[in-house]
Amino acid sequence: MTYQEKKSIVSFFSAIAIFGFFCWYMYPQYPSGSADPAEIFRFWGSFVVILTLVSIIAHIIISIIFNIVFRMTTNEQEPRFADELDKLIDLKAFRNSFFVFVLGFLLAMGSLIVYQPTQVMFIILIASGFASDLIGSVTKLYHYRRGV
Repeated sequence: MTYQEKKSIVSFFSAIAIFGFFCWYMYPQYPSGSADPAEIFRFWGSFVVILTLVSIIAHIIISIIFNIVFRMTTNEQEPRFADELDKLIDLKAFRNSFFVFVLGFLLAMGSLIVYQPTQVMFIILIASGFASDLIGSVTKLYHYRRGV
């Protein structure tokens, strides 16, 4: 298994773990009952902002730890350059990830059109961001295994 394949697998499972632990942490903080709409918006806004920051920081830390463990176990360095194949695979993964997020964004806005509660919009946006992260990792793994 190549470095890129291993990195894609680690990225996939770390995204699931980060999202799962964060949702588990934030669920008890949801305003219960008939809370003020401003409080509900504050919860969802903080959910999105904090999830974004936590996800970025956690992915950086996990990437550093992955590189250290990879180097210790294989005595190889990570590739210092990306050739045309790597760039093409990254572009395809970004395209698929972007498509999933834009589709989720449109669904979230559509939920407002059909008079769904605003919580539905936030849940769809968050879920599409999570799904786009997973789709990007799966796309990279697929193309590194099967080719372009």
